[in-house]
Amino acid sequence: MYTKNFVNPCPDWATALLNGFSQVLLLRNPLCGLCCLLAILLTAPDLVGGALLGALAGLLTAQRRNYDRADRQAGLYSYNGVLIGILISAVLPWSAIIAPLIIAAGGLSSIITHQWRKRGGKLLVAYTAPFVLLGWGILMVAQPPLAGVVEADPLHALLRGVGQIFLLDKPLAGLLIVMGMCLANPYAALWAVIASSIGAAVALLADQGQAAWMGLYGFNAALAALAFSRQGERPWVTMLAVILALLLQALCNALSITALTAPFVAACWLMHLGSHFGQVRQRRASRQMHG
Repeated sequence: MYTKNFVNPCPDWATALLNGFSQVLLLRNPLCGLCCLLAILLTAPDLVGGALLGALAGLLTAQRRNYDRADRQAGLYSYNGVLIGILISAVLPWSAIIAPLIIAAGGLSSIITHQWRKRGGKLLVAYTAPFVLLGWGILMVAQPPLAGVVEADPLHALLRGVGQIFLLDKPLAGLLIVMGMCLANPYAALWAVIASSIGAAVALLADQGQAAWMGLYGFNAALAALAFSRQGERPWVTMLAVILALLLQALCNALSITALTAPFVAACWLMHLGSHFGQVRQRRASRQMHG
């Protein structure tokens, strides 16, 4: 007897998985996802298995639990799995337990994402919060590898800032990801590059040279820029989100917290909450004026 899960499968698994990679950048475009996958494959081949396994676990979990078919196809239940799969592969030495751990974490990220989408509303959007929560749990038992020393090159720093979204530190990775973003949304891609360069400049001003050249101040700023520029927001709104992400990242660094993408998520939440309360005040003022 066929269950509902088999009657209503994901219509195109390849597209759904590639959309999962592009949704890390808050974009839905399989060609963008393919560029992101190539960036991992060509610059960190030891991480590509974890990324694919995490994405597949998230998608299978969403299908097994009969989450919305369109959302599955859009990659909304895969992108956190991509990130957690990369993180686990990067910080834990290979052993027989790694694959089951990635599958479990990828599936759990899908469940958390679904519950967050049901309860977070438009103010506390899930973004990469499931990855952050699971990632912090992983980092309690494993230490991230130490950042290497790289040459002072502004262009490479800009590209690394984009590549670090996927925990990649090679300029080629950033270039491929920028190409993918250009295919999906050139305006958002431009903002991501601008935000990454701002992050590098802020790191240099804070006397964090190696962090600047490694792109460690660029990826949260780039994600914040992607979150608002793709919605057609006014430039000052996108810039405010970038500034908030950088301030929150500096706070995490001061507290010696491995931030992952938490500054980006928190900055977006603050922006949404600020907009919401601003609209509430405007409605109250309008009612008082007409009353």
